[in-house]
Amino acid sequence: MLGLGLDGYHPDSHRDAAVAFGIQVVEGEQYIPEHQHRKGQLILALHGAITCEVEHALWMVPPQFAVWVPGGVPHSNRATPQAKLCFLFIEPGAAKMPAHCCTLKISPLVRELILELAQRDEATRQTPASQRLIQVLFDELPQQPEQQLQLPVSTHPKIRQMVEMMEAEPAQWQTLSQWASRFAMSERNLARLVVKETGLNFRRWRHQLQLILALQMLVRGLNVQQVALSLGYDSTTAFITMFRKGLGQTPGRYLAELTTTSQ
Repeated sequence: MLGLGLDGYHPDSHRDAAVAFGIQVVEGEQYIPEHQHRKGQLILALHGAITCEVEHALWMVPPQFAVWVPGGVPHSNRATPQAKLCFLFIEPGAAKMPAHCCTLKISPLVRELILELAQRDEATRQTPASQRLIQVLFDELPQQPEQQLQLPVSTHPKIRQMVEMMEAEPAQWQTLSQWASRFAMSERNLARLVVKETGLNFRRWRHQLQLILALQMLVRGLNVQQVALSLGYDSTTAFITMFRKGLGQTPGRYLAELTTTSQ
């Protein structure tokens, strides 16, 4: 496996329709600053997680999911320690991928196709068998369902401060009134600022951040009760309801699938 920096490989140096790499995140190389390339990039998490900042949003990529970044879109990547990932680079127009950045839930078939392609070197990728594999992958990728695992952010210093402090102490910062008091603003003006900068009202925006934080905690090995407590929920049931509404499944079901697919 290569490091997060691809050991100096530049994805635009070749015209292959699809190139995949297995990535083992090493200490000291958990962050790749903002960059862009001609090829589109699918970032698949196998173990651990990676967060991408793209188009004024943070995109959380836990196991079972991938984020799609179209070609030419500036983005940065931050991975958890010891994360295992797959990068799939796709030549523009080679597959019917979305024109916008999005998170996709990856089926076991697509996951295995990407892993198999990552095992093949430049010469092997040109064989008829590899070209058939790539074509099946291109047929399947557009069928992967989109998931709402992004958090709208902005360069506004108040929004940035809210994200940073809620990430550090999510249980301590629950209400709009708390933030309004900290910023010496009225709740009404702060609510307008959040909508203006993120496109979501405060409640929806906070729930989206909580969902991303919950996934990060589950990936790190915390159980459902510990995650609910860390996020400031009075009951585990309320947390499970929020999680199911965001991802369409309970945290327990997610953890069970995570154990299976991360092996």
